Amino acid sequence: MNTSLPQNVAATKASNAGFAFILVTSLFFLWGFSNNLNPILIPHLKKSFTLTTTQSTLVDSAVYIAYFLMALPAGYVIKRFGYKIGMITGLIFFSIGAFLFIPAANTQSYIFFLFALFVIACGLGFLETAANPYAAALGPHETSTQRLNLAQSFNGLAAALAPIIGARVILGKGYSEQQLNAMASDAKRIALASEASSVKTPYFILGTVLLVIAIAFALTKLPKIQHKETGREKSQNILHAFKHKHLAWSVIAQFFFVGAQVCVFSLFVLYATKSAGISEIKAAYYSGACGIAFLIGRFFGTFLMRYIKPSKLLTIYALINIVLCIVAITAHGMITVYTVIAICFFMSVMFPTIFALGIADLGGDTEYGSSLLIMSIVGGAILPRLFGIISDSTGDIQMGYVVPVICFVIVAYFGWKGHKTIQEVDFEEEPAIGTTL
Repeated sequence: MNTSLPQNVAATKASNAGFAFILVTSLFFLWGFSNNLNPILIPHLKKSFTLTTTQSTLVDSAVYIAYFLMALPAGYVIKRFGYKIGMITGLIFFSIGAFLFIPAANTQSYIFFLFALFVIACGLGFLETAANPYAAALGPHETSTQRLNLAQSFNGLAAALAPIIGARVILGKGYSEQQLNAMASDAKRIALASEASSVKTPYFILGTVLLVIAIAFALTKLPKIQHKETGREKSQNILHAFKHKHLAWSVIAQFFFVGAQVCVFSLFVLYATKSAGISEIKAAYYSGACGIAFLIGRFFGTFLMRYIKPSKLLTIYALINIVLCIVAITAHGMITVYTVIAICFFMSVMFPTIFALGIADLGGDTEYGSSLLIMSIVGGAILPRLFGIISDSTGDIQMGYVVPVICFVIVAYFGWKGHKTIQEVDFEEEPAIGTTL
């Protein structure tokens, strides 16, 4: 089967499209849940394997490298066999990776855990490459961005729930560092083994759920995505996809946005303890507030897109976040915490909006465009390091917010100018060329 993305889904029954949208939306929740368990896994594995902070950050490295490496193969599979096969392949990888947590815990091998996370992220790369454009296509072209934001809202729901559930299930019954340090070597070894094993049950359940959903996808007749490949839109290769200037700009914008998002979320606890002088536990609670703000922002942004063009809303939100980041750099006390929570609210619509605007009017290059946008997620592995370098060199973590400032400037430009397709640019510029009455 060789299916591709059109401007909208060809004639299908509304009920079938609605059920397909619900099924695909479940994927957004699942990969959001998995990704937002990583901040729980990092301190858990750090303690279980007595790692340094640098060693523990390999969790994020394993994930983002997998995204980068698998996006293009995922695009090829989707283009060759269709979106349904792409999503089923992603679910299978995802499930296998979750089950690999069991032998990883049994062997007490950090490298094995990293490999399991890599396999999970390979599955997520397939899912995001397939599900984002598919969700955008399940309805009228004019509301594709709004529809993708709605689906991504459940990713935000997972961002709010995963840290709470993960902390209770994985961290809740663990030993404190003081308890571990007070133990004899043999007792400590047994305790650390127990720490590592606490992930087996939740990831076994996750793997089983994923297999069930994969079977549901296999048994469900999803609406086919069709389009005409003619002229300029005819697909050739990934380099041809880059000839769409708005796609190239969207890849750049997504790279910087994801980098900004990871800076804000991953470094929040460290930032809040320094800028506001609060404890790590209190900062962790406020971190949950960031997830809730992100979730509310997704739903509210989706609502606003009924009245405000997505590109305009993206620009407005990016400009607001530039101002908020400047406050995060210069202010002191609890105002800095509330400011970062607000940044999370205004970040909420950016990923799906950049994605939907980036794949607009790509025709046969849509699969390659989707792959490139997923590859750009690697910004989350690169820009936080720059944040850390600035923080360490200045001795002030608040100065690290210079990085998100730059990122949101680029996002704002994309929403203002960079998102425009060739057709839109031609339409705007035509009246200015020798107009006569």
